[in-house]
Amino acid sequence: MPLRTHPRRTSLAAAPLAGLLAGSLLLAAPADARDPDRHGPGHGHGHTRTVEVPTLVGRATIDADHLAPGPPSGAQMTPANGRTGPFPGQVIPGFSAMLDNGDGTFWAMPDNGFGAKGNSADFLLRMYLVEPSFEGAGGDGSVGLPRFVSFADPDRLAGFPIVNEDTDERLLTGADFDIESVVRLRDGSFLVGEEFGPFLLHFDADGRLLEAPVPLPGVQSPQNPFLDGAQPTLAASKGFEATAYDGSRYAYPVLEGPLVAETDQRVRRIHQLDTRTMRYTGRTWAYRTIEAANLVGDAFMTGRNRMVLLERDNFGGAQAVTKRIVEVDLGRTEPGGHLVAEPVLDLLDIANPDGIGAGGGYGTGEEFAFPFVSDETVVQLRDGSFVFTNDNNFPGDDARVDGQPDDIEIIRVEMRRERVATGGPTVFAHRGASGYRPEHTIAAYELAARQCADHVEPDLVMTKDGVLVARHEPEIGGTTDVSARPEFAARRTTRQVDGRPVTGWFVEDFTLAELKTLRAKERLPQVRRDNTAYDGLYQVPTFDEVLAFARRTETCDGEPLGVIPEIKHSTYLAQAGLPAEQPLLDALARNGVRPGDTPVVIQSFEVSNLQRLARQTRFDLVQLVDCSGAPYDQVAAGTGVTYADLVTRQGMRGVARYADSVGMCKDVMIPRKADGSLGAPTDAIRNAHRAGLTVTGWTFRRENSFLPLQFRSSADPAAVGDLAGEIRTFLRAGMDDFFTDNPDIGATVAETWRS
Repeated sequence: MPLRTHPRRTSLAAAPLAGLLAGSLLLAAPADARDPDRHGPGHGHGHTRTVEVPTLVGRATIDADHLAPGPPSGAQMTPANGRTGPFPGQVIPGFSAMLDNGDGTFWAMPDNGFGAKGNSADFLLRMYLVEPSFEGAGGDGSVGLPRFVSFADPDRLAGFPIVNEDTDERLLTGADFDIESVVRLRDGSFLVGEEFGPFLLHFDADGRLLEAPVPLPGVQSPQNPFLDGAQPTLAASKGFEATAYDGSRYAYPVLEGPLVAETDQRVRRIHQLDTRTMRYTGRTWAYRTIEAANLVGDAFMTGRNRMVLLERDNFGGAQAVTKRIVEVDLGRTEPGGHLVAEPVLDLLDIANPDGIGAGGGYGTGEEFAFPFVSDETVVQLRDGSFVFTNDNNFPGDDARVDGQPDDIEIIRVEMRRERVATGGPTVFAHRGASGYRPEHTIAAYELAARQCADHVEPDLVMTKDGVLVARHEPEIGGTTDVSARPEFAARRTTRQVDGRPVTGWFVEDFTLAELKTLRAKERLPQVRRDNTAYDGLYQVPTFDEVLAFARRTETCDGEPLGVIPEIKHSTYLAQAGLPAEQPLLDALARNGVRPGDTPVVIQSFEVSNLQRLARQTRFDLVQLVDCSGAPYDQVAAGTGVTYADLVTRQGMRGVARYADSVGMCKDVMIPRKADGSLGAPTDAIRNAHRAGLTVTGWTFRRENSFLPLQFRSSADPAAVGDLAGEIRTFLRAGMDDFFTDNPDIGATVAETWRS
């Protein structure tokens, strides 16, 4: 739900605000393209639209402790979750790749076993025929494993000594290759992507290696058997986790991680291999992950030039953030040169109306999640549905139940068309779902989207090397673990921020590379104790990363997720030699974000920067109004203009000449009495509406310490009160939209407020 806009932008946009307020340049308020009846409660009249909802329709599992026939395995593995090797048979540590046989069965391939060369010499490389009996589709949820194919090198083509070098069968093990992806070529043979080389391995249908491993020119990992003292160009275990096939001639192996020399560590290279000659064509494409730490888990061709990619983070369970399927067109790139990624589905947000697997641990309720560390397969069936399975990294992963190794799960997901209501107040997720996750992290933004926010808000400050990042303030001692990093102790200092002395660590003293070594923490630990469980996990995101996340995300009503960046302390940053406005516009352009595409609204507590932006861009602008005081640029210029001046009838008419909306502190709209209860509404909302401005209120939080007296549940400041009641009170007073730390509560209110 983008902000409602109206025609604006005249030559008066650059006029000094003090002059506008003095009346010397006041003219009639700009024409308002909206129906005046839309101001106030219910201003966004309800409609419906059709959306595609990922829906769980089948689930089958293999017990984590299941053993396949074969010699003992796991003698050198790291014990975890109560399991210690060796085991009297072959462990199946999940599946890293899967092929659809078109008859309800699949070939499923584990990786190298236990994660490293040194602990996987007793793990045999295989592909298993799996027959899932899907719960939800009339089955009992079991998985049959009638046979398997063993990979072997009887013709001595590997080119280096293997574990079973002197045996007749020469079965391959996890100390020889780390197999991660597979496609079936037209002749029925298998092309397997692996990570130690990285190599492509060509096997016949019986698992026999047909030719020497195919290297990727110029790329070698530290485990490459032919490295011979050369410097690796790829980090360990970052090879061909994904390979796609067009069904005819070309295969597309995708590097899981970035090349060491890659300037942008978010780039993952897609290569093209001619399967007729087993040679690379030299064509490559750049896919950019949301965050540099994310990995490409799998790929699948959906058309001649279209490919779905599975992007994942390295977290499991409640900590998981990114387990996403996106689609790219190899012929379509952003201005920055990377592929445009369109959202398909979020594996952490799957509808489960039939309660399939309910009660089986984290993420198995009405809303189903596939929250495993290593979600590494995507297969699209002929009917358009998807099948996914997990690499459970046995015995280490426990995403469902703490301390219990994850089972191998195979799920089937349909995209079902449903009608959903739209309209109503716009829900802005204040710094993400900051009531539940440390603020300004992709984790907070991702949860906000799942909780049906319409926009997410990154506050923008700038690093020493000129990169916009999302932090509440330039000072980061309260929102990162920098105070616990001895290497940065000497950078603690005191600065004047908007005329106030602030002591701590400042973003502008760190390069982006240094900032990325820090981890976010909860800013309000005494009030939000549950959020501290996520301290130390997540990086500080760049604005580019926030935009990438948003462009791959849809709201609950099927629209693009909006972004509402706030330029923090514009004058302060400019005085530090780091003006933020042009870099913000550059980032939008670089990421292919244009007005009318991804909904973007730019906001600031200062005035002059918004006036300048009004001449430079067609993105909507929001004048923020604090509870008291004055915009710092006006203080620095000595105009005497205060926030109280802005919300007068005359002031709002002046603001309307350069902005589309006004974001008001709650107390400006409805002040509190001495006892903490709400008083009578002021004229601020009415003044804004008369000037043609939309009114957005901030910030609505559920804890008693932030609520008016009549909405508190107790004297405990951290206890949850009646946030929904407070929001409704402000909507009845005429507020149009609102910022909240709790988008789930806000979205529920917005849903019931539609008319």
